[in-house]
Amino acid sequence: MKIATVIGARPQFIKAAAVSRVLRTQHQEILIHTGQHYDANMSEIFFEELHIPRPDYNLGIGSGRHGAQTGAILEQVEEVLITENPDALLVYGDTNSTLAGALAASKLHIPVIHIEAGLRSFNRRMPEEINRVLTDHLSSWLFCPTETAVKNLTAEGITAGVYKNGDVMNDAFLYNLELAKEKSNILQTLGLTSKSFILCTIHRAENTDDPTRLTQILKAVSQISQPVVLPLHPRTRKIVQELGLNSLLEQVKVIEPVGYLDMITLEAHALKLVTDSGGVQKEAYFAGVPCITMRDETEWVETVEVGWNRLTGADEGKILDAVESFTPPDDRPSIFGDGHAAEQFVTALER
Repeated sequence: MKIATVIGARPQFIKAAAVSRVLRTQHQEILIHTGQHYDANMSEIFFEELHIPRPDYNLGIGSGRHGAQTGAILEQVEEVLITENPDALLVYGDTNSTLAGALAASKLHIPVIHIEAGLRSFNRRMPEEINRVLTDHLSSWLFCPTETAVKNLTAEGITAGVYKNGDVMNDAFLYNLELAKEKSNILQTLGLTSKSFILCTIHRAENTDDPTRLTQILKAVSQISQPVVLPLHPRTRKIVQELGLNSLLEQVKVIEPVGYLDMITLEAHALKLVTDSGGVQKEAYFAGVPCITMRDETEWVETVEVGWNRLTGADEGKILDAVESFTPPDDRPSIFGDGHAAEQFVTALER
């Protein structure tokens, strides 16, 4: 088979690497990086350290408004697909690159494969939710990480070509955690010991673009009794400064965003994770670390249902209570598969 893969952001490269390691043993893959998210960390060392294949095409689209960005990706991906004429197009998740790639392929009658299909927050104000829903309805083969995702598709009338194969992000996490043991010294650099700190991330627009929500979150974070490590996204840092909220971070160890190996090392050694990130919620579960999610809903409802993730919204009191008192059960079911999702995906695709 000849598969064209469209990705647009660093997390998608990491997921794609888990699949590429299996797919490329028997099949040809054309890797198309749209450049949707510019990331200075995506240097030569990024690809070498994480054993990630380099893109065959780098479209260099860059950031922009949703319509303009999606349209530019659609136009350029279409050109690549006409040139390469693959047997199928593979997309991951819910970015604008995901939707634009699926649109380009479907209009050229190239079958679309969607990994991480069936996820739903049921919040149509999230651009990611629109991308997920549309991509699923354009796809010929839909690979779901969980049973809940399969049920979501069934509820929308999508039953053909649906497979549950586990989560390739779990594959990537387990593989790279071993690499991190050799290559990451972030704990020593920050003077941290294992299970002695809370790791916090804040980046989602529903929190950062709402002054009330952001203020509540930072008030809570400032009162946590354990040391807090906060890799702060530049956009969030700018908003904090504009709102005059810097004083709420005086007792917090604010650091620059870190690379993937350093991030999963921090996650694995944190006492608890406090986040609004979808990916971090899952990585907390993979690592067996309790997670407090500062959102009103989550795509990863299973983590809440089994008691390892607590939703607090942006409520100061609920966040603080969860940090101090939330304890998950002893049991942590394998809801995201066994770390071999990529192998199951390729086997199913070959069939």
